[in-house]
Formats: sequence, C-alpha cells, structure tokens
Amino acid sequence: MSAVMRLGYVQLRVTDLEEARNHYSNTLGMEVVHEEPGKLWLKCWDEWDHHSLVIEEGGVGLVKLGYKVDSPEALADFERRSQQFGATVGRFSEGENLKVGDGVRITLPSDHTLELYTDMEFAGTETGAINPEAWPRNIRGVGTHWIDHALISVDEPALVERFMSECLDFRSAERAVVSMEDPELLGSWMTCGESPHDLAFIKGPNNKLHHFAYHLEDWSSILKAGDIFSMDDVPIDIGPTRHGITRGTTIYFFDPAGNRNEVFAGLGYRAQKDFPTITWTSDQLAKGIFYHARELNEGFTTVFT
Repeated sequence: MSAVMRLGYVQLRVTDLEEARNHYSNTLGMEVVHEEPGKLWLKCWDEWDHHSLVIEEGGVGLVKLGYKVDSPEALADFERRSQQFGATVGRFSEGENLKVGDGVRITLPSDHTLELYTDMEFAGTETGAINPEAWPRNIRGVGTHWIDHALISVDEPALVERFMSECLDFRSAERAVVSMEDPELLGSWMTCGESPHDLAFIKGPNNKLHHFAYHLEDWSSILKAGDIFSMDDVPIDIGPTRHGITRGTTIYFFDPAGNRNEVFAGLGYRAQKDFPTITWTSDQLAKGIFYHARELNEGFTTVFT
C-alpha cells in the first residue's frame, strides 16, 4: 500500500541568517550542506537525504513542510483525493526545491503549505551504511539525529484531522477533546507510520507553527542538550520533562528568531495500524502535555510563529 513515509523537510524564516547558522549548526549540530545569499540548507548526522531544514532570512515562522512519499502512484492518488476534498493543489517540478524531484503542493484547510515528493538526492549519513560506527566522532553541540515531527496550529482541528485521514492516510494516535461528553476536538497527534506522531496540531490561528522537533537517543541526551542550551544561552521554554501524550521526554526552546524547537527522545510506543486512538480530556490536558508539572505555561499554547 502506498503511503506518506515521514517528515522530510521544514522550511523556516529567520530574522538573522548568521545567528540561525550558529544555532542550528553549532548548538544543535546540523551540517550546512548548501548555501546561497540569504538561505541555508542543513541536515542532521543520521539523515540519509540531502537536507531536512531550509532557513531563509526575512521574518519569522514556517514557510512549508515537506513529506516524503514512497511512490509516484501515491503522489497521484494523494493529489486526486486532496482535490476531491476541495483543497488547493498544484504540481512542482524537479529542481524547484534544491535536490528534490517532482511533487505535489497542497494548501491544507489551515492554510499551511504541505509538499509531497518521492525523490531527494541521497547524501548518506555521517556513519555510512557499511560496518557503521554507533555515532560520528565529529558531533557538535547537541548532535541531533534527525528531524522527527512538526506541530502546527489550526483554527478547525476536526477539519484538518479529517483531511489528513481521508486524503493522506494519516491516523490519529492520540487526541485531545473537551470531554468524553463533549467531543469537540482540541488537538490531534497523527502518524503516517509507527511513530506516535509525524504531524500534530492544536487549536489556534491558521498557518502558524508551534514547533518542529529533533530526535535524540534517550533521556541522558535530553539532559545533555539542556546543559548545552545553558552554555549557549538558548532560551528554554519548557523542560527537561516528560509528555503524557506520546510519553516522550522533551525540552522546548527557541531559535534566535523566536521559532520554537524541540528535542525529543523515547518512542513511547509503536502506533501500528491496529493501535487504538488514545483520548485526553481537557481537564487532564496539562498532565498530558507536561506529565510531571501537570501545569500549562500559558505561553506554550498561545505563542506561535
């Protein structure tokens, strides 16, 4: 069965390119793989494709998200279903995105731009595919493994959940509702594979980013990341702590432009196709988001870029 495979790239606006370069390359440990005036392309050490992050100077916030698809037939199928849903859909050509092949560009019901593609130039990881070491010795800073997921804000969570499910075959691993008696949807953590979430969204203004996240190995890696953030004067939003939702361990922090990032460890569970959706009610949502403190920082659910 054809499918969306994973989050492939995040494209982001920043206010100062050199500050962003220092943050994403030196503090987080990404490699700059290409640059042009006002724009950088970066990848993590454990990613196979050419890049996973594009940053462009001139503002703040999300430009678009790219998800990799396993076949051209899947692209055509997702394109057709998205059009039938009523979404704005168009094609983009090879080379329009650096090192990326042909694809489909979709405007979600929340006005976010989502791109689907099958091919990106293969670059390989720092450790390679033949007799690889456990990790490269030239890791800088946090040493993020890969970009893992994104969380966006949407005005109509139920509509976006229905689109992602009906058009792109995402499944909701966990959902937040007002109550069991009032099923109004407040947020959804959706998967296209077995990860607890490949794309999540909560109620908020359309076309905004809450955060995008990097995978780290374990809890000790999260703690080390916190130390490095203190060393580099990175503004920490929340953490280190654990989520109830997804069970992951986490730190939320900001890049120099004010875009929220996350380092995330712990798969929590495998969201296989027979996995029953977990439901959180609004009276327990603070525990779901911050399992230890069980309190919501107001800015966490109101600050978007």
